[in-house]
Amino acid sequence: MAAAQIPATGTTADTNTTAAGTGTGTTDAAGRHGAPRGSSHGTARKVLWTLQILIALFLVVASALPKLVGEQNAVETFELIGWGQWFRYVTGVVELAGGIGLLIPRLAGAAATGLIGLMAGAALTQILVIEPAWALLPVAFGAVLALVARDRREQTRALVRSLSLSRSRRR
Repeated sequence: MAAAQIPATGTTADTNTTAAGTGTGTTDAAGRHGAPRGSSHGTARKVLWTLQILIALFLVVASALPKLVGEQNAVETFELIGWGQWFRYVTGVVELAGGIGLLIPRLAGAAATGLIGLMAGAALTQILVIEPAWALLPVAFGAVLALVARDRREQTRALVRSLSLSRSRRR
């Protein structure tokens, strides 16, 4: 995603999603959407969005909810890990928040970045405690999340800047 200077406005643009989330346009630093870009970039963005949505659905439906409602397999897994059931709830909340964040364009990069850490922990837990072969799933998710984080890095920077500005204004 190369940033480009827009001569008429003097703002910096990068290739983020359009209002519809299709990724076929440009988004400037203020979040305004511009003209369509090349079709190969649009196709890549659509594929990435599809993977993002699938991971988000998996995290929310198949991973977080069983942990949060106390499904027997989740309870047994966290007993095996040995950190107690409080860790099951923390993990479920992080998965739920991250899955929802992946679906919100402005938060997707930050959510993906946080979820990479969760996936690293999940892979290590699979390797060291549960079943090493199952470590491939969180590793694969982590790779996709790294692509999302990279693709959304300008939006994440803008989010961090806006949070920093609002924090400094409160002082």
